[in-house]
Amino acid sequence: MSIKTLFLVLFFTLTLLGNERIVSLSPSVTEIVYALKKGDALVAVSDYSLYPKEAQNLSVIGGYSNPNLEKIIAHSPTLVIGQDFNKETLEKLKRFNIKTLMLKLQTIDDIKNSIQKLSNELHTDPKTLIDEINNAIKNAPKSKNPHTVMIVYGLHEDLRSGIYIAGGNIFFNDIISICKNTNAYNANQTNQPVLSYENVIALNPDQIIILHSNASNGLVDKQKALSAWHSLPTNASKNKHITVVDESYINIPSNRVALSIERLCEEMNR
Repeated sequence: MSIKTLFLVLFFTLTLLGNERIVSLSPSVTEIVYALKKGDALVAVSDYSLYPKEAQNLSVIGGYSNPNLEKIIAHSPTLVIGQDFNKETLEKLKRFNIKTLMLKLQTIDDIKNSIQKLSNELHTDPKTLIDEINNAIKNAPKSKNPHTVMIVYGLHEDLRSGIYIAGGNIFFNDIISICKNTNAYNANQTNQPVLSYENVIALNPDQIIILHSNASNGLVDKQKALSAWHSLPTNASKNKHITVVDESYINIPSNRVALSIERLCEEMNR
């Protein structure tokens, strides 16, 4: 090999090693990386990393709860970013001397702190993203008639199989408070409790907001499902205060929580 060829090979290798190669283990992380203008450094993402659209062109390393370790390593990442529920995977990657970063994205304060933490790591400016969240909080419509709200995950025709709702210590609970209302579920044991319809009746919420994605669950009979909810003897049913919110960003704890604050506070203020 000539000296010139060797020099070119070394130059190419050093350039490749100098480039950031980021793997994201959750849709939320993917969104924040793009929002911090570091999307070009992403080489692989988890399932359901659908936003922005460019993320859909990247390699997928598995579900955020069961990522494929071999696929991650095969991408020669310089940084793997996950959430606290990815702790086991991140610990395994450290054994291969792969740099990792773990974020907590549970409450709104967690989201803002994680944006700051990630921006420090990526040497970017988080101010615009954090300002957007703070402005959404400041300008969110506040309920003229404060009431109890229950936020439900998913629209189902049969309410006997368990109803997943937003509990305490999660950003949905923060949003309810920001809108000057109260979470109908006031226990703090879990951030995603599972209730029976008898539990819902006992809590008797004044308003029920059901988070539904027609894109992922388009087969549900919406009218039949809503009829089931209206059949329960609650204040929400009595006052016809049961609504469905279908927004792609609504369940994602990323910088787009600013949109969720605006949308849900608007819904609570109707």
